[in-house]
Amino acid sequence: MITIIGSGRVGATTAAFLMFFEVDNEIVLIDIIKNLPQGEALDLNHAAAILGKSVRYRGSNDYKDMEGSDIVIVTAGLARKPGMTREELAGKNAEIVASIAEQIKRYAPNSIVIITTNPLDAMVYVLYKKLGFPRNRVIGFSGVLDSNRMAYYASLLIGIAPESIIPVVLGQHGENMYPVPEASFVYGKPLTEFITKEQYDEIVKKTIQAGADITNLRGFSSNWGPAAGLAMMVDSIKKDRKRIFEASVYLDGEYGVRDIFAEVPVVLGKNGVEKIIELNLNEEQRKKFLASVEAIRKNLAQVPPQFLS
Repeated sequence: MITIIGSGRVGATTAAFLMFFEVDNEIVLIDIIKNLPQGEALDLNHAAAILGKSVRYRGSNDYKDMEGSDIVIVTAGLARKPGMTREELAGKNAEIVASIAEQIKRYAPNSIVIITTNPLDAMVYVLYKKLGFPRNRVIGFSGVLDSNRMAYYASLLIGIAPESIIPVVLGQHGENMYPVPEASFVYGKPLTEFITKEQYDEIVKKTIQAGADITNLRGFSSNWGPAAGLAMMVDSIKKDRKRIFEASVYLDGEYGVRDIFAEVPVVLGKNGVEKIIELNLNEEQRKKFLASVEAIRKNLAQVPPQFLS
């Protein structure tokens, strides 16, 4: 079965997308807020009945109910509030993630874990350290969203479907992400052959600002995009599709860096991250990638040290 920890917008929407894909026939929603996951589960069961989907949902406030899960999705955590520093957000969410890791380790020790909590690349590092799982079973969700946002914006400019573009965004999930249109392709041709320098700059800017734009427009962060991406990743793992996505994964020498989580292309199958794909970056691209990685290290420096070991 699949467990989703956190029954807010991202968690509940992910549960719905998993129903549409019929990834598993049992999905558990867990949240510390009394009655919230039970209510979401009941509503989703009604939707499944209407749509004729063979999926059953359970809601719980007890982590024990994740026992036996082969995939755990962590969407729990605080959003940054007015007046809150990034250091405070990192510290508070690190505490939440560390406590959740203890429960996963206890009740789902063989699971593959995917996390969305921000600041993402720092929080997946905390999760990895506290779980003690092999690196192929701890994954940060981010890259599939960032890269496909870039494909969307590029598609509007060149007049083709977004799925016809193979997009690349590397490094940090955040303001220092590194969109790479020149390493992105349209049926074998670099994306840069279809766009001008001004359009290049526009695509990069819009990709980086996408999350903030959504938050500014509607007053809260995105849920539909993250949920769609999570469902696709879980589908590839559960059904061993071996599809390539971008995700924040632990690098141990790949791209010349160690002991860090960063967005890179990976193959997802039944074992989680089955392969990390190393792109051939030129000197300028490598510098930009390393600058993005350095921003991740600065995020980690904001996390209290007790959560990093």
